[in-house]
Amino acid sequence: MSDTIESISTISGPAAWYGRDLQDNDQWIETLSVIEIAELLSAVAHLDQAGTAMLGMTAADFPLPTLGPRLLTLAAELDTGRGFWLLRGLPIDQLTERQAAFAYWGLGLHMGVPVSQNARGHLLGHVIDEGLDYKTDNGARGYQTRLRLPYHTDSSDVVGLLCLKPAKTGGLSSVASTTSTFNEVVKRRPDLAHFWFQEWYYDRRDEERPGEKPYFTTPLATLNEGLLSIRYVRNFLDSAQRHDEVPRRTADETEFLDLVDEISHEEGHALHMDFRPGDIQFVCNYTTFHSRTKYEDFEDPAEKRHLLRLWLALEQGRKIPEDFGRGSHNGSGGRGSIPAVPDRAEPMAGTYA
Repeated sequence: MSDTIESISTISGPAAWYGRDLQDNDQWIETLSVIEIAELLSAVAHLDQAGTAMLGMTAADFPLPTLGPRLLTLAAELDTGRGFWLLRGLPIDQLTERQAAFAYWGLGLHMGVPVSQNARGHLLGHVIDEGLDYKTDNGARGYQTRLRLPYHTDSSDVVGLLCLKPAKTGGLSSVASTTSTFNEVVKRRPDLAHFWFQEWYYDRRDEERPGEKPYFTTPLATLNEGLLSIRYVRNFLDSAQRHDEVPRRTADETEFLDLVDEISHEEGHALHMDFRPGDIQFVCNYTTFHSRTKYEDFEDPAEKRHLLRLWLALEQGRKIPEDFGRGSHNGSGGRGSIPAVPDRAEPMAGTYA
């Protein structure tokens, strides 16, 4: 059960940071060593020789004697520390796209278990502009567009992004502390702070399973075993209002949501970063908002911005109450709560079987 919320106060700790304090240093960048790069290349070569399928892989199939233990430490940093980091140095120029995908998947297996990103069971997703607009297409997702993405969290313990190709211009990745956002609401508008813990209606965006309602309810925040966890996707909160059964929002509720968005976009609140080819960003969805600026692509299809996305349940992740984020497709909240891979799961929407 969640800790009793008798009075709402600010939360301290490593997850409560501001981008202005991190923008001019590189403490959040983790660089692969020469030895670790050699381990990765050797592990990929081993997979190629063995012909191992992606869904059949285990961490043992991708041996990383030096990097593996480091990844476990970094996973703890995601869960109970700052909540994000950028891993730099994957030699993308020495790998085919398929090999890069397997290397990325193998890295993830040393921290947790890949979980479904949508109702189709995709476990590794393409982030590429498909010409869609999430503002007008109810089934569209932000990663299928080139539009600016508002600050949000995803429905898993951790989300990772591997950069295969950066944009021609734009496409900056931004992260912001949900804890600091929470604290700012408490300090500025204590009369609205209780809305963090209220039940809210979330739209399933036309991805409900048979027998499910097209929406579900969940609080935006939970305080459990001393850890503050937040899940927030304004687009899904707004589009839930299209369903007749969902109560209309009050003026105070809208004011609260607008304040959350205003704070997360304030100068100095977030940290902004460029993606280089081979960069891998990992973010804890409970403590870190992520966003992206609008971008312009190259005309050559082979040069278009292309990221691979991975959702993980951490092997040693925080415990999440059953009433928090229910309705998501992946059963997040630590390794122990992950269901079996669905029969119709696919490694991803496309290639890399």
